[in-house]
Amino acid sequence: MSIFKLHSEFKPAGDQTKAIESLANGLKKRLRHQTLLGVTGSGKTFTVANVIEKTQKPTLVIAHNKTLAAQLAQEYRDFFPENAVHYFVSYYDYYQPEAYMPVTDTYIEKEAMINEEIDRLRHASTQALLTRKDVIIVASVSCIYGLGSPEEYEKVNMKIEKGMKISRNEFIRSLVAIFYERTNADLSPGMFRAIGNAIEIMPVDERVIYRIEISGDNIENIRKIDAVSRSVIDDVEIFYLFPAKHFITSEDQKKRAIKSIKLEITSRLKELEKQGKNLEAERLKRRTSYDLALIKEVGYCNGIENYSRHFSGRIAGEAPDTLLSYFPRKEDGSADFLTIIDESHVTVPQIGGMYAGDASRKKTLIEHGFRLPSAADNRPLKFNEFEERVGQVIYTSATPAEYEFKVSGQVVEQVIRPTGLIDPAVEVRPITGSADKKSKGQIADFIAETEKTVKRGNRVIATTLTKKMAEDLSEFLKEKGVKAEYLHSDIKTIDRIQILTEFRKGKFDCLVGVNLLREGLDLPEVSFIGILDADKEGFLRSETSLIQTIGRAARNVEGRVILYADNITGSMKKAIDETERRRKIQLEYNKKNNITPKTIKKKIHDITDEIESKHQKTVKALIEIDKKLYEKNPTKLIKEKTKQMNEAVKILDFETAAILRDEIKELEGKTIVNNEKEIKTLTHT
Repeated sequence: MSIFKLHSEFKPAGDQTKAIESLANGLKKRLRHQTLLGVTGSGKTFTVANVIEKTQKPTLVIAHNKTLAAQLAQEYRDFFPENAVHYFVSYYDYYQPEAYMPVTDTYIEKEAMINEEIDRLRHASTQALLTRKDVIIVASVSCIYGLGSPEEYEKVNMKIEKGMKISRNEFIRSLVAIFYERTNADLSPGMFRAIGNAIEIMPVDERVIYRIEISGDNIENIRKIDAVSRSVIDDVEIFYLFPAKHFITSEDQKKRAIKSIKLEITSRLKELEKQGKNLEAERLKRRTSYDLALIKEVGYCNGIENYSRHFSGRIAGEAPDTLLSYFPRKEDGSADFLTIIDESHVTVPQIGGMYAGDASRKKTLIEHGFRLPSAADNRPLKFNEFEERVGQVIYTSATPAEYEFKVSGQVVEQVIRPTGLIDPAVEVRPITGSADKKSKGQIADFIAETEKTVKRGNRVIATTLTKKMAEDLSEFLKEKGVKAEYLHSDIKTIDRIQILTEFRKGKFDCLVGVNLLREGLDLPEVSFIGILDADKEGFLRSETSLIQTIGRAARNVEGRVILYADNITGSMKKAIDETERRRKIQLEYNKKNNITPKTIKKKIHDITDEIESKHQKTVKALIEIDKKLYEKNPTKLIKEKTKQMNEAVKILDFETAAILRDEIKELEGKTIVNNEKEIKTLTHT
């Protein structure tokens, strides 16, 4: 019976059919590695989706950054609406990990506050893997970081069913044992509250409330309730509640771990004192003593993953459990799932380099007394460990690297696009303007070409070599009347996604960036790309980088690229030649099959929903509730909301005040803050 069912209004076209069959046959022949060399816009994701449907195996898709992962997750959800498609990112994707810089004597503590939505998505992924077979997980490369044991995580889940014999106090103790936090206030994921004989729980992987009504020593009713409106969604007979944390330990494990940690502390303190590092010894003693006290009392401490080796019983140097550990295995222990490595020319090196970077950071922390030596075993997988833990792998890229070619049992080329679109025409123009004004210079020329493109209703991308240049160019374009924004790695993730969504919607016409614009961004509205300083040979202007950048214009029938350069480098020549090779194949195919190219029409998804804050979601939910009241009497509603906001300020309930403030803004369309002085700090909430 087929469990993966692909939904699409389109059928495979171009050379997708051939690619799907070749890859599926390769999997049947048990080829360990395959590469899909698919040009930009050829529908690599659709091809892979068809392969998943044919193989019917749980699948891990790894992307090189969280933005691309969010985009891919949405695409796979569209293809497999009946199946469990989840988005998994690490805290390391959002927060600065713990670190120490000896030169400036600066200690950076790992963020203690965890984004609820990230936590929910992570738990939803692991729970799906342990309870279903029709699972696709789209993850960033940080999925190879240590995660709690799947055996322990699964072992302590609670089966809650109507008629179950359990007292109210027993039930509460059971919730606390799996790290659910009791509260008398509003519920958040991983929390519960007791109201008389009823207990309300918000599971860590959902945004709904389960109300458990206990009569005597029996569960009388289980109701699934909307967290905002409080309306009953459904009466439930049975549901499973997984722990609120991934690092789960039994009482025996805890006792063993405490004993083992104490032995390591004693040994390490002697080493440090022998080396004359008394400050480091005192620092380590205080840190670990505090952590041990918390572990002993509540079974958990911030940064408990740094003691994971002691809890798991692993030996020093042994690989940790990761997301990969949650995927199904065959009886012989080998992987029983498919792995897709997207944009492999970037993703594979990232996977390979993560261990070294983490080891360097941990070494410094250990040497200076911030962590025990065993903290080094809380780490990402080494590349060889990653290879051992995945089964069959398909690499996808328009520009595969040497590694992919070397290991692949077959390379499947997908050059023909279903839409008949061809690679963009590439032109080289000088950077420097000429005295006779035949050459305007790259900035003046780019602006002129941008204005032409915008007049035709299309959008433009410019790539620069530095962040500063991206910002300066963006401001200069605005001064010249071009609606432009810049995008680079210093911009927060949520803001980056919002910028890309607004760009596609046409709120501005030109996007200026550095490296973020190269791979994986699906922007069919873009018909012109200007690559500034194209002859500055290096990582950002390598053959691979240039081909990838050129490919961003291949989703539009009017696509064209100008390389601004005073000299033609080797990388430029190779990129231009490869683009021309592909154009020739595509043009011949179109002519032979009487195909007229068409610009890709793609639905614009607001993928900020993946990681939108609880605050924003609350505001949206309140607006939906108040919409009818607003329509009846907008003045009265805004007046009442303003009163509530001011009252919240008076009692120092700034969180509620901020929510009400933003709701008023949305309802009225302008800022209404009467007590601005008191709540001006709320803008940072």
